[in-house]
Amino acid sequence: MVRAGAGRVVLADRRTQRRWQVELAPFEIAALPVTEDEYGAVAGSRLPAADVSWLDAVRFCNERSAREGLDPAYRIEGEAVSWDRASGGYRLPTEAEWEFACRAGTDGPRYGELDAIAWHRGNSGGRPHEVGTREPNAWGLHDMLGNVWNWCWDVYDPEVYGDYRVLRGGGWFDEHWSCRASVRRRSHPSFRVDDVGLRLARSI
Repeated sequence: MVRAGAGRVVLADRRTQRRWQVELAPFEIAALPVTEDEYGAVAGSRLPAADVSWLDAVRFCNERSAREGLDPAYRIEGEAVSWDRASGGYRLPTEAEWEFACRAGTDGPRYGELDAIAWHRGNSGGRPHEVGTREPNAWGLHDMLGNVWNWCWDVYDPEVYGDYRVLRGGGWFDEHWSCRASVRRRSHPSFRVDDVGLRLARSI
């Protein structure tokens, strides 16, 4: 886990042309996406876990917290999930935390040259790759762009899309324009997609 200090980030949505600023408290975020090995899907695999729904992801966060003796971050009742913000357990990053961590002090569309930092449609060979094999950002975070999309805690646009949750980062099958720090995607919390995984965060 990498510590991110307090700060602020401006988020933007191209569809609605809306921009909004978010103030952030210090938090921790994982240097790498969760792997298949960590997720319990394929022992010894360093490929990023994928085909993970948002509901799968929050359950995994609680399971990981329980294994390490931490208070779970989420209360889960069927498909209803609430977040105990006072908990020190593992959780999904908010999309503001995710973008703040992805940018790591930069203000351009990416924190480096695309082929050097990300697996995307142009260089992935149509498949995911082991985590940590592209260059990290300035805070030591790998695969913030490309390889697999990361689930975030936030609802995308409840008035239009209901419970759909935010995805960030782009994946191994995405064109270059999707692998940018500001790009937002959405999916239903129960859907599993082969280029969607997760990255852990913790409140401090």
